[in-house]
Amino acid sequence: MEKLSDSEDMNRAWKNVKEVIKTFAKESVGPHESEQRKTPWLYEEGLGFLDQWKHVKMQWVEDPSQSNVDNLNNVRRIASRHFRNKLKAYLKAKIEELETKSKIKNIRDLYSGINDFKKGYHP
Repeated sequence: MEKLSDSEDMNRAWKNVKEVIKTFAKESVGPHESEQRKTPWLYEEGLGFLDQWKHVKMQWVEDPSQSNVDNLNNVRRIASRHFRNKLKAYLKAKIEELETKSKIKNIRDLYSGINDFKKGYHP
């Protein structure tokens, strides 16, 4: 490299080096695709319930009256029931998917799905 006196020239040179590394990595390895979350049932509709739960809990913290306690318990019960039902439906669909993989003799995918069930979610 040439001698660079200005910090702007140095920053520009490092940006160029960074871009060259990124383009080379994309060409040789390919673009990085993040793995899908293991719990899609949580993120579809559940965020609204969680926001409502947080809001009601903050109301209860500010004013711990009996009406706020009852409201918090009701929202908590509704949210828990929603998540429990979503989890049941998700697990039922996964089990049916594993059964079809077993029937069509797709053993590798079958055992990877079974291992996911055994090991659980690892962030």
